Amino acid sequence: MITILIVCSNMDSLSGLESALKCNDGIEVFRIDSGEATLKIISGKAYNLVISDEKLSDMTGLELARKIILINPMINYAVVSHLSPEDFHEASEGLGILMQLPPEPDKDDAEKLIRKLNNILNPNKNNNG
Repeated sequence: MITILIVCSNMDSLSGLESALKCNDGIEVFRIDSGEATLKIISGKAYNLVISDEKLSDMTGLELARKIILINPMINYAVVSHLSPEDFHEASEGLGILMQLPPEPDKDDAEKLIRKLNNILNPNKNNNG
């Protein structure tokens, strides 16, 4: 079972991505509403992937990434960002972010994300990604 934690302060935010992820067998999706709550929960439970909205009620998605790597540097992390790919790379350098997601990520983005995650979790399988 793949466990995914979605972090977003707005209940509607990332709902399309969440729905697309839940359509996959073997994926369990949880939702939490703040960066601080995320930091507390990931120190006690292992998730295969954390997905963060760009702006949370208490910090940005990139700030959360910086704090998460102090708790678990091996965690898979994706974040929504309006930045260009070049600017995102510059802003996220050294954070080990699996994938930048566009604002309002859709089913195609969910599929790309799952392929990348599967390539990490099951490196000996051909995941076409």
